[in-house]
Amino acid sequence: MRKTLISRSFHSHLLFRCPQPPCPCSSGSFYPHLRPQPRAMKLDTAPIFGSHSRWFFTTHIPPEWIEPFYNLSDVASNQQPQASPWVNQILKLLDGSMNMDSNLDSYCSRFLIKLSPNFVAFVLKSDHVREKPAIAFRFFRWAGKQKSYIHKIECYVSLIDVLSLSSDFDRIRCVFGEFKEKGFLMTVSAANSLIRSFGAVGMVEELLWVWRRMKENGIEPSLYTYNFLLNGLVNSLFIESAERVFEVMEGGKIVPDVVSYNTMIKGYCKAGNTKKAMEKFTVMEARNVEPDKITYLTLIQASYSEGNFDLCLHLYLEMEEMGLEIPPHAYSLVIGGLCKDGRTVEGYRVFENMNRKGCKANVAIYTALIDAYGKSGNVNEAINLLERMKSEGLEPDDVTHGVIVNGLCRGGRLDDAIDYFEFCKANGLVVNAMFYSSLIDGLGKAGRVDEAEKFFEEMVERGCPWDSYCYNALIDALAKSGKIEEALVLFKRMENEGCDQTVYTYTILISGLFREHRNEEALKLWDLMIDKGITPTAASFRALSHGLCLSGKVARACKILDELAPMGVIPETAFEDMINVLCKAGRNVQACKLADGIVDRGREVPGRVRTILINALRKAGNADLAMKLMHSKIGIGYDRMGSIKRRVKFRVLVES
Repeated sequence: MRKTLISRSFHSHLLFRCPQPPCPCSSGSFYPHLRPQPRAMKLDTAPIFGSHSRWFFTTHIPPEWIEPFYNLSDVASNQQPQASPWVNQILKLLDGSMNMDSNLDSYCSRFLIKLSPNFVAFVLKSDHVREKPAIAFRFFRWAGKQKSYIHKIECYVSLIDVLSLSSDFDRIRCVFGEFKEKGFLMTVSAANSLIRSFGAVGMVEELLWVWRRMKENGIEPSLYTYNFLLNGLVNSLFIESAERVFEVMEGGKIVPDVVSYNTMIKGYCKAGNTKKAMEKFTVMEARNVEPDKITYLTLIQASYSEGNFDLCLHLYLEMEEMGLEIPPHAYSLVIGGLCKDGRTVEGYRVFENMNRKGCKANVAIYTALIDAYGKSGNVNEAINLLERMKSEGLEPDDVTHGVIVNGLCRGGRLDDAIDYFEFCKANGLVVNAMFYSSLIDGLGKAGRVDEAEKFFEEMVERGCPWDSYCYNALIDALAKSGKIEEALVLFKRMENEGCDQTVYTYTILISGLFREHRNEEALKLWDLMIDKGITPTAASFRALSHGLCLSGKVARACKILDELAPMGVIPETAFEDMINVLCKAGRNVQACKLADGIVDRGREVPGRVRTILINALRKAGNADLAMKLMHSKIGIGYDRMGSIKRRVKFRVLVES
């Protein structure tokens, strides 16, 4: 009887079922038609002799390597492979917690499983892990510690792909260093994936190593490989290298496709060379490679960035002509560019065309149009667009409300602007510095300086910090109303608050000081601006030169103009402005002397200076002198005294 029991017990241990995941599916089991059948396994047995000479048996069950898919050899060939239920169980354990590694150990030990390299690569490619690079890296490291486990090339490639999405350069270099040490035989799919990953993050050195390894392993690059390589070089701004690769493609068996051309066009645009991008676009069409919406969108984006709104419109019209789908962003750029250029009617026409084609405008497009109408003085149309925007279910943002206030201020409807501003505040809308800047500027220009100051102080009370625009608007209002001392106090306060004093700030004050005949203070402020490294503009020099010319210091203005040339500041209309202001002030003698000085120094041709002086005299209401100059050889003719030929000076006009 005893022998029978022992025998049954012993044989029951020898036969066991393969491990199964503990979590059943909705039907109560994991794909029962695919469940592996119970099978006998040979177990290691070892007798141990006790003090009572009884036989005891111990068993050692080795863990089983699991794959990401079932073995479907017995299933119809047209059935898609189904992921193993183990995949979801392992993914649940990848939670990034402190105990993640130990949880994986416990789970695999409990169910006597080990994860195969194919399983690890599959998990690393899953959407669950692709968005969590730190977890992917930890899982990769954990898997590598399994007994008798060796990572395959696919494991490294999948992990590098995940890490590249988050630009984790340190970990990428670490993993790739191990990859190179392993000496894997490169495959086409691995090479394509690595080149794409390294190209996306601009790791050119690693990218070229993979390219060389491909060649060494006798792998011929495909069109995809070339395009991934081009993209990597372009993303790192290795434009010349990309050009050489492109030339190889043009002269080889694998010719560039639309993606290749788009990549090169993108590279030229990123490098700021829109001209070359357009040349590549022309070549593309000549070689019968049809551009797609990506081609046009890239070129429209580059043209918009350079302020070439005519080209934006031209490219958009070409897309329409070709019947290409126009992305909403392309509409936004074209309409925004035309509105910036003051071509509101053309912008509105594109907007209506967009609606006819069933493409709904977004808040940014409506805001651009509202702003354009407001700046052109058509505030009513701007408000109509705002109402239309709301009727289409779009909620105006703070920028939209801001441009409405700005438009009302520009149109002189200050009370309406204040009412709209108060309406925004009462309804809990975000009121930012743009609102206040528009109101302060509008009230200041209308001479309502006290109200402008009230809004300026209110900003801080509402937790809205002062910026350069607000300061400049109030300083301008104070300076133009004759309150130059208050403007200077505000200028000092601006510095103490750490707010940037711009070239416009200095221009306002220099102009204001000259109006108050405080010329030396104006010149000191100019020197302070230069010392602070603020580059003057044509407008700032105009303010300075006008003040100096009207105070009789024309030579000083010319000297300062000479000093600007090494700084790269050469106002094209500087002399014209100076002659105009002198003629307007009735200082014709000084205007003629300045004209002679310009010609004598070779800064302008006599004919152009003569035209400038004629126009300046005519604008100043001195038609007689203008006609006299026009019908004489003054400035362009010559008098001969013996053998000496001398140009007739402009000063003859006022001396005769």
